[in-house]
Amino acid sequence: MAEMVNSKIMKCYSKMRKCREKGHIKRCLIYQKLIRLLFSAEIPYTVELGDNVDLVHGGLGVVIHKDAKIGANTKIYQNVTIGGLPDGGVPVIGQNVLIGSGAVVLGGISIGDNAKIGANAVVLIDIPPNSTAVGVPARILKKD
Repeated sequence: MAEMVNSKIMKCYSKMRKCREKGHIKRCLIYQKLIRLLFSAEIPYTVELGDNVDLVHGGLGVVIHKDAKIGANTKIYQNVTIGGLPDGGVPVIGQNVLIGSGAVVLGGISIGDNAKIGANAVVLIDIPPNSTAVGVPARILKKD
């Protein structure tokens, strides 16, 4: 069931992005509202999601900043926030990243490829590739 929901949310995102490429901003906003209403996720049409991004549990409660960039094959669990800070910084997330339930990733930071962010972590610092970060505030627990 969750795979089917993820497929539907990603289809909406894909249509939203195609509308943006054609300059149909009003249609983009309609798809954005549909995603919000149907899937309880906030995914603006300006977000850059790589191929095969997996919004586990149908993206329930996921909030993504309008300028965020998320690499291919990233797995995002429920209730994750990927947001900016008042200074204007927005996260850039690499490929093959796992972001656990309830995690918060804030500011102009980068999350390296193959990194893992633990459930409920609050990430305010750069996380190098192949690392695991946990805690509030997040600290690097393991580097491969």
